[in-house]
Amino acid sequence: MKHISNLSLILIFFISCNQKKGNNDQEMLAQDKKDIETLEGIDNDWIILSDGNSFNGWHIFKKDGVDKSWTIEDGAMVYVGGDDGNSTGNDLISDKEFSSFLLSMDWKISKGGNSGVFYGVSEESDFNQPYFTAPEIQVIDNDNYDWTPGTDGKNNTHVTGALYDLVGPSADVVNPAGEWNNYIIEIDYNTNKGSITLNGTNIVNYPLYGDDWDKMIKNSKFKDWNEFGTHRKGRIGLQDHGKKVWYKNIKIKEL
Repeated sequence: MKHISNLSLILIFFISCNQKKGNNDQEMLAQDKKDIETLEGIDNDWIILSDGNSFNGWHIFKKDGVDKSWTIEDGAMVYVGGDDGNSTGNDLISDKEFSSFLLSMDWKISKGGNSGVFYGVSEESDFNQPYFTAPEIQVIDNDNYDWTPGTDGKNNTHVTGALYDLVGPSADVVNPAGEWNNYIIEIDYNTNKGSITLNGTNIVNYPLYGDDWDKMIKNSKFKDWNEFGTHRKGRIGLQDHGKKVWYKNIKIKEL
């Protein structure tokens, strides 16, 4: 609603400016109004998942609500650690489940930090962590985190932008630790398409099911995880990996 209000203010600005020019500009004014209404319609296709002020719509995996390991800071949902400042097991999970969607978010990672974005998270199984069922789009400080090569021996399946341990990014376009980045993640089971766009550059494309997906799994650490990537409807997750990480402007469009 905040974004729509801003658009309305823009409309008022257009009206004010055009009225000063007189009636001869009525056609231009009408077009301005039409353009703004179109933008409002596009915006209404998105569901806002982070309001910048609260954790409405989120909870800790298999728990009620959100504990003090997460906080709100300058409009962002921030993992700050448990009582020891370095605990894990407090992954933030959306209340609502999604199937095919576009997901957009801004994020930044602390120096030496590690996190990730999950989709297809299931809380119905006996597993105690989201990663047993949910694929992860990696969020990590490439320059300072002591990460290991992927199962297939390729270093880039564990770096930022990778579909973790499955597909590495085609380009290195990440901003360094402490700077904001943007993800647009497409998961479309209707077209069997998964894609990851980082800071405006498409860096990963992959199938969501079928023979090619099965081959990817067989060559990864997930080959014996019977529920991994099998849930076509699930929750969005933000991983706690023990270091500070920020997420904001999270929105989703169902396909």
